[in-house]
Formats: sequence, structure tokens, C-alpha cells
Amino acid sequence: MIRKRSLAALLAVLTLFCCTSAAFAADETALPLAAGLEALQAQFQPGIGPETNGYTLDYRYYSPVGTTDSQKYPLVIWLHGMSEGAYEGKQVINNDIAYWTSAEFQSRFSDAGGAFILAPRSLEERMIFWDDSMIEPLRATIDDFIEKNAENIDVTRIYIGGFSMGGKMTLKMAVAYPEMFAAAFPICPAWAMDAQYAQYLADMPIWLTSGTLDPLVNYYTSVTPTWNRIVAASSQPENCRFSTLSRVCYPDGSPTSSSHHAWFAVNYDMFSIENGDYPHMSTIDGNGRAVTLTYPNGMIAWLSQFSSEYDGAPIDGTGNLNIGSHNLFSIQTMIDFFETLVSIFETIVNTLRAAFAV
Repeated sequence: MIRKRSLAALLAVLTLFCCTSAAFAADETALPLAAGLEALQAQFQPGIGPETNGYTLDYRYYSPVGTTDSQKYPLVIWLHGMSEGAYEGKQVINNDIAYWTSAEFQSRFSDAGGAFILAPRSLEERMIFWDDSMIEPLRATIDDFIEKNAENIDVTRIYIGGFSMGGKMTLKMAVAYPEMFAAAFPICPAWAMDAQYAQYLADMPIWLTSGTLDPLVNYYTSVTPTWNRIVAASSQPENCRFSTLSRVCYPDGSPTSSSHHAWFAVNYDMFSIENGDYPHMSTIDGNGRAVTLTYPNGMIAWLSQFSSEYDGAPIDGTGNLNIGSHNLFSIQTMIDFFETLVSIFETIVNTLRAAFAV
């Protein structure tokens, strides 16, 4: 009897553990409007970049190019977050950037009526989470992709964005090679960029997105100071934007499993499922003025306004970033470590849920 009660108690504890941990273990690809998402994800093709500094980055990409198509299209580079680079293709399967390949979203790229989407993968199986060792390999991968698709990529319209550690890498790539990117859209970026580096973004439009209750990348002590440094250095603050989510939700208004997941707003182009205001989101420009988004002019339309003078020439080295020294106990190191723990915790919870069929 005691053994049965002990077993029942153990199962109850495990059940409670799994259920209360669902905030971490939930399948974040299951948006309310997920119908057809797998078909969109299937449009991404595999590719691989050149070996650089001992690293070779694989990627998934979407091409808008049709048969005998001589059109020049923008290139959007999408950088995944922690735990989405564990194996090839996961960076597309595990998030909803594939919505940007839909006919509706592709049509929002003004003039071109479409865009390439390039989603490289950090080598997480080697415990590399978009750290500084990936800057040159990532740059080489982008250069190689441009060369392979030179007939159809408009090199003056290259945009870069990503979330969490991918948001960190977005800012680092923009600082390192500002001549390359016409605009950037970091989401809850795990890098509290200082004023020195913000100077390199003076001529680049930046759209930052974050949640006020983010448990991993603090809105008040990390994201907001980064925003303030960007706009203080900007020569065009009117073109910069900062979207704040007081609650982080899917586009239908239902809450996501974590207040860290601000990227769902960007995945759905900053509008609700009814094509109205995104739930619990407000946006300002670099002058502090409120920005009202009018459907269908969201993130994609904003990106499409901007171009650069980049000529497509490859660049070696890390550009404007000095990565010669690293502080083992930096804030960024602690953030990366905590995100790793969360990823491990998610794996454990998913394994327990599967084992006990919760």
C-alpha cells in the first residue's frame, strides 16, 4: 500500500512538474494560424557556406526567383535563437519566419514583390551559440550566397534580423559591417551594446522589438539602454523604431509560453490575426513619437523603404568589432549560460512529458 501511494505521489509530482513546466516545453511552432506553415517551411532549400577559420555554416534559404526570372530581389538574413541550431534545418522548423515566404508577405516587399530569406545555423552541436567566432564564417556564408545568386539579389537591399542570441548577432554583424546592411531588426537582443559601437549604426535604420517582462534579456537594464544609445548616435532617428510588448502574445492575442518570445510579432509582420493592431504592442520612433502601423504596412514595408550603397564586395576580418579579448564573467556570458540552462531544462521536460504521456 505504501509503495502504491509512493508511486502515485511520484507520478503526481512528475505530472505537476511537467504541466507547470509547459511554459518552457510548449511547441512554439503551433501558432493558432499554423495551417499551411509546414508547406511554407518545406519551400526552404539547404545550402552550405565556405570553410572559414575552421568553421563551415550550413543554412536554409527561400528563393522567390521564377523560371527565366531576371528580377533583382532583396535579401533578408534571419538569425535564430538559442536551441534552434541543434541540427540542420531546425532554425526554420522551430520558428515561424516561414510566414515571410507566403504569397501575402512576399507581396509586401515593395517594387520587387518578393525577397530571398537566408537562415544560417549556429553550430550548437559544438556548443557555439552565435558567439564572436561565428562573425567571419557568417560573413563568408552571406558573401558566398550572394555570389551564387548574383543575378537575382539586389545587394543594395540586404536586411538582417534575429532574436535573442540571434538579435545579439544581428547587432554585432550590423556594427562589424554597416556598409552591407540597409536596415536591421534585432528582437530582444542579448547584447547590451555600448555607445562606442552604436556610432557605427549612425546611418542604419534599426527596428528593435522587446517585451517589458522578458525574463532573459531585461527590457529596462539591457534593451532600453541599447535603444537609447542607438538613437543618440543615429543620423536618422525618425527612421528608427522601438516596439514594446507589455504582454507577449500570438497574433490572436493568446499568451505565448514566455515573455521572452517577442519574435512572434515580427514573424507575423507586426499585425494581429485580424490585420489590426498587434496585441499589447506600442511603437515609437527615435524621436519618441508614437508610430501607428496601418495594415499592411508593417515590418516588411518598413524594410523595403531602405537601400544602401553596398556593391557586393566580399570583406575579410571582423570589421569594426574588436574581439581580441573576452571577459569570462561578462553579463553576456551569464545570459548565454542562462539560456543554455533553459534549453537543457526544456529538453528534460519534453523527455519526461513523452515518457509519461502527459
